[in-house]
Amino acid sequence: MNASDPVDQAEVAKSKAFAHDTVDEKNLSHARELSIDESNILPAPNAPASNPEAEAESLQKEYPTDEELQSLRRVAGSLPWTTFTVALVELCERFSYYGVTAVFVNFIQRPLPESSTTGALVAGVSNFDSDVPGALGMGQRASTGLTLFNQFWSYIMPLFGAWVADQYWGRFRTIFASIAMALVGHCILIVSAIPKVISSPGGSIACFSIGLVIMGIGTGGFKSNIAPLIAEQYREDRPYIKVLPSGERVIVDPAVTVARIYLYFYMMINIGSLTGQISMVYAERYVGFWLSYLLPTILFCCCPLVLYLCRNRYYLVPPTGSVYTHAFKLWNMAMKGRWSLNPIRLFSSTTGSTDFWENVKPSRLGAQKPQWMTFDDEWVDEVRRGLKACKVFLWYPLYWLAYNQMLNNLTSQAATMRLGGVPNDVINNLNPLSLIIFIPIFDHIVYPLLRRMGFNFTPLKRITAGFFAAGTSMIVAVVTQYYIYKLGPCGKNANFCLEEKGQYTDISVWIQAATYILGGISEILASVTSLEYAFTKAPRNMRSLVQAVALVMNAFSSAIGQAFVGLSEDPLLTWNYTVVAILAYIGGVGFWLTNYKLDREEDKLNMLPQSSYEGRGTTDEEAK
Repeated sequence: MNASDPVDQAEVAKSKAFAHDTVDEKNLSHARELSIDESNILPAPNAPASNPEAEAESLQKEYPTDEELQSLRRVAGSLPWTTFTVALVELCERFSYYGVTAVFVNFIQRPLPESSTTGALVAGVSNFDSDVPGALGMGQRASTGLTLFNQFWSYIMPLFGAWVADQYWGRFRTIFASIAMALVGHCILIVSAIPKVISSPGGSIACFSIGLVIMGIGTGGFKSNIAPLIAEQYREDRPYIKVLPSGERVIVDPAVTVARIYLYFYMMINIGSLTGQISMVYAERYVGFWLSYLLPTILFCCCPLVLYLCRNRYYLVPPTGSVYTHAFKLWNMAMKGRWSLNPIRLFSSTTGSTDFWENVKPSRLGAQKPQWMTFDDEWVDEVRRGLKACKVFLWYPLYWLAYNQMLNNLTSQAATMRLGGVPNDVINNLNPLSLIIFIPIFDHIVYPLLRRMGFNFTPLKRITAGFFAAGTSMIVAVVTQYYIYKLGPCGKNANFCLEEKGQYTDISVWIQAATYILGGISEILASVTSLEYAFTKAPRNMRSLVQAVALVMNAFSSAIGQAFVGLSEDPLLTWNYTVVAILAYIGGVGFWLTNYKLDREEDKLNMLPQSSYEGRGTTDEEAK
């Protein structure tokens, strides 16, 4: 990294937002008590106590001067091995989730192949070059609607999981309970694909829907807590000087380290996704849907095993009781006298006022502060910063609208092209494959090069670029669909031609590669950065909530996507991709226009002093 680069000056301040958690001895003792209480529900003892040798080493570290902060190169620190175990858990969970969802489209949309009872193709009967597996035969509109519902449900439930984790159980126990819930859902999906159940489509779809709902509850609780958990394992909270074997003095920057954690965390997500989708697609094709649901369930059982074996080594932030209530009361107090039926006046009085938050700081209120206001001024600033982050995420539904096309319509598009013996639902694995390839390239080449060139590629700039990359990927999908209709034997009735006549458009399915690669690049820029932004901008005791707000935007996107289900069939598919592309571009422009001023505050937001407010008082402890 180039320390003379303005982005590096901004990055150093992120360490203060990470809240990795310099607490006094009183708070540390309190955290240990909560960890002990956690073992009453799960056989998980305390998080490891502070290491005196590590503390002594910390005191001996040399911290950079202001001049060194601007002149020395920045590097990432060494990652604790516990981060790799959390990443392994995420890999197994994503293998199981994407392994089963990869076959949803064919399971719902396509009918049973001739002579098949499991949904698999039958040797000597099926044409393995053009036929696709199927089960319920409900059509593309039904498959798009149900897959969008699954997206909506799985991404609305993180709000519930975050609330439970931050307020009551803590992240570790919430993750454990969510895994148990998801396992139940997986088992019900297996039942829906048993040959005797498939023979009764009404019973199968009912069973499938129940499994979808239960699995979504578990998935939501897992997703909102696993991302904060992995970053919290890195305990350094201040940049320090390190001398390399070459003699070069560099700054080990927690900001760079956490950004790297999330890049490779996302890569593990996509390794799980890639292996799960490819293997289950072939299981569906040659054995049946029941195996595509069974194998991910078996691997998913590794998640609680890894967590249990490492339970003594994780750093666990305790639940914080009534902190959500305090945050709401704080905002409500700030809003007094500012409510208006005129939306313009309301907006200007809340966002244009410089004293909106200053007037409700405990130091400003003095003796007039209410009894519930047990926090400090710094926590008010952290809440303000967290709400600004939530505002940033409001544009994300338009981004996820483009991404979600890869989960349904593009899979159906592939089936109408020349497959050459490749299953239609294996092509979308080009997306995770591109992520696995490009994440190290961005980490080691693209981002460092931009910094050396003096370009301040802040998180908000990266997200904006991600919107435009997603829109461009949909333009490629529009062009592909146009030529499918133009060159196909049945014109704009491509799916009818495939299902009724067994004919496809003579265009190689690998043309879709450009769409998936551009989509992968957009994820690196927009999705990975959203994980980092949610973690660094949230108050320490509200990290799961802010992470859930980022995730729930995908749910809103799925709800919006339901409005376009009518376009998800021939002959309207070119319009479907065109509208989604336009919305992604509009999202990119709108995102930047509404957040460019916030982008200028990046340094200021990252330099906020860390609050010592934990959130749970003596009364909360007695209530336990």
